[in-house]
Amino acid sequence: MEQHYLQSLFSLEGKTILITGAAGGIGAAISRGLAQAGGEVALCGRTLETCQAMAEDIRAGGGTADAFRLDVADMESIQPCIDEVVRRFGKIDALFNVAGINRREGLLDVEEETYDRIMDTNLKGLFFVSQRVAREMYKRRCGSIVNIGSHNDEGMLGGCSVYGAAKSGVIALTRSMAVEFAQYGIRCNAISPGHILTDLTKVTWEHPTRAPWLRQRIAMERPGTPEELVGMAILLASDASSYMTGQAYHIDGGCLCGGAPWDYDTKY
Repeated sequence: MEQHYLQSLFSLEGKTILITGAAGGIGAAISRGLAQAGGEVALCGRTLETCQAMAEDIRAGGGTADAFRLDVADMESIQPCIDEVVRRFGKIDALFNVAGINRREGLLDVEEETYDRIMDTNLKGLFFVSQRVAREMYKRRCGSIVNIGSHNDEGMLGGCSVYGAAKSGVIALTRSMAVEFAQYGIRCNAISPGHILTDLTKVTWEHPTRAPWLRQRIAMERPGTPEELVGMAILLASDASSYMTGQAYHIDGGCLCGGAPWDYDTKY
């Protein structure tokens, strides 16, 4: 009975989930986790071949998945992708806005082209993907939208000015969606990863000064893994989060709370 209750609460069986940036380090982990929880995943990304390979792996493991090409910075590609997903699966129950890019450089060094590229992908693209998917969810009066924030939507790092501004905008937009979409039965939340170890961040975790600096500021003194975001992703996509909306959940190993403590007296 207990196992049945947990399955009924957290299962994603029968739910169609669209994931942007599905082939990236975080996107791939979330996509596979949602599929393993029973979700029918629509893997969307700029490189269709990579998404197709992921879909084949998921299907080989008994899951349901298909691949779709989507560049969220290309406004002309958004609606055709959503239409194709709806034709394939019949509906969209949840949306995960994972697609994002960054370029680390000083605020005084940022060129307009770099600014536009980051904003177009991380904020503008997310806005219009969410808008178009919400119009589909509106028809059924239900749905869950999950945006990917960042440590930088709360705590800033040097060289991440545009990225931080975009991710802060994502959290403000998450709250706006929650307020406007609640009347349509659509929830909207954000997952804000802390310092996660991926192929793209490996250079930071191997850096002689940045890696020790980060460890000192994380209570767990280590980077997170993409797989450690999956539990929250399943929760927010499932009916277990039916009264949760408008929140940003930081999964950061205790970074925002203060990191490693200073010396203090203790018997232990």
